[in-house]
Amino acid sequence: MDTTEAENQKKPFVVGLTGGIACGKSSIASLFASLGVPVVDADKVARDIVDVGSPLLKILASEFGADIINEDGSLNRRKLREIVFDPNDKEKLLVLNSLMAPAIHKELKRQIVLKGQNADYVIAMIPLLFEHKLEFLVDRVLVVDVDDDLQLKRVIARDNISAELARSMIENQVSREYRVKKADDLIESDDSPLDKKLNVVLKLHNEYKQLSSQTNN
Repeated sequence: MDTTEAENQKKPFVVGLTGGIACGKSSIASLFASLGVPVVDADKVARDIVDVGSPLLKILASEFGADIINEDGSLNRRKLREIVFDPNDKEKLLVLNSLMAPAIHKELKRQIVLKGQNADYVIAMIPLLFEHKLEFLVDRVLVVDVDDDLQLKRVIARDNISAELARSMIENQVSREYRVKKADDLIESDDSPLDKKLNVVLKLHNEYKQLSSQTNN
């Protein structure tokens, strides 16, 4: 099925999986995937559209400088992150989002339709669901919530960055309170073993199948 055919297909029931940076979204998505649920990953889409040699990567280099490109032609994400999350220059992040967002949205919609053709529902893992006002893409919102202190520790450890940069990255997302208020469903993220959360995911899985059935009838 090509892009045009995908656009003409009916959109499946979509659960938007979101949460703050380093909250554990990927781990929760992996549990849904283990149940046979197709997962569309907005972060992967964002990586793919700036692959080596892509037109968008060239545009980013012209906007933010050639030093965001590694010697092998790939994007130096760490360098770009340092530029756009500069707490003294908020405009750069707005520029990046304006360049990336249209291409990401188009590819997200295409993959949701393609992956959802033979599934009860699709998980669309979209970290910036609220920031980019993408609620229109989903039928239900599942938020993975994490304690503020644990989130900060995770970001610092994961990206090997300073606490200042980590806080800037967190503060450039909507607040934890906003996310929780907007959630249809909520999963608490902590450092307990992942299999401890499987029962919660199983319960949601059955609910989503039922909702999908009701929507499609």
